[in-house]
Amino acid sequence: MSTDTAELVLPPALEAARAEAREQGLAYAGGVSPQAAWELVRQGHAVLVDVRSAEERKFVGHVPESLHVPWATGTALTRNPRFVRELEARLAKDGGKEAVALLLCRSGKRSVLAAEAATAAGFTQAYNVLEGFEGEIDAHGQRGHGDGWRFQGLPWVQD
Repeated sequence: MSTDTAELVLPPALEAARAEAREQGLAYAGGVSPQAAWELVRQGHAVLVDVRSAEERKFVGHVPESLHVPWATGTALTRNPRFVRELEARLAKDGGKEAVALLLCRSGKRSVLAAEAATAAGFTQAYNVLEGFEGEIDAHGQRGHGDGWRFQGLPWVQD
């Protein structure tokens, strides 16, 4: 993964995400679908960072080999005040603040907040994984029946 943003040629999915983010005035690099995220990770163009709590990863499942940097912790989801420092430390070998980081949460909402915080702290390639790991709540009050990483049939494991 190249870390020189001046020479960085982004894959089409990231170029499209950045263009859409500029159009929408987003405060982070943009959003990518779960399928695009998996392809980017699989090809070595990006690092997947799970920002859910440790409890969510353990009991709901997680993407193999994803990094874990919780945006919030515990069952009360208390904001992690060390999120940016932990993210930088975990991404150090992948380019630090220049790494292409795809942030994944349950539904794609907390990962937006995490991407905004990362960008404000100087990360140049912080993207949100749209739909999240479990997807949106449906009419029956359940997740995972219409969208999300798991619904799309992408790799995941459960403890």
